[in-house]
Amino acid sequence: MSKATHVSLTVACDPHLARIVRMTAANVATLSSMSVERVEDIRMAAEEAFIYACGTAAGSDLVIDFDTDETHLAMTFALDVPAFAEPSDDDPTAAYVDLILGSVCDVYEKHEQPARLLLDVKADVNAL
Repeated sequence: MSKATHVSLTVACDPHLARIVRMTAANVATLSSMSVERVEDIRMAAEEAFIYACGTAAGSDLVIDFDTDETHLAMTFALDVPAFAEPSDDDPTAAYVDLILGSVCDVYEKHEQPARLLLDVKADVNAL
């Protein structure tokens, strides 16, 4: 059984930095028993959550905690604002994010006070 690993990334909410978040998520995912397809799902989930955070608190710092072991990867996206943006007729972005993250992640939760997204993706390959 592999040991648990924790990685924390603090990044400005700037969509130009999405690649850093995407690549960090993919690299941390490889520490688990993830197939290539599952790692791609994690990259997409991390990018969608990051872009969503950027739209909620542009210019703020976002702290992303990655916790992994051989069975899963958990990601927590935390902002220093009360809540993430909710869907509206003028901007349906939040509904799109909810759909994507709800489909890709085994666990997808939004929390308030402060705003946090909790994502958990289970490994899909049996550990050796």
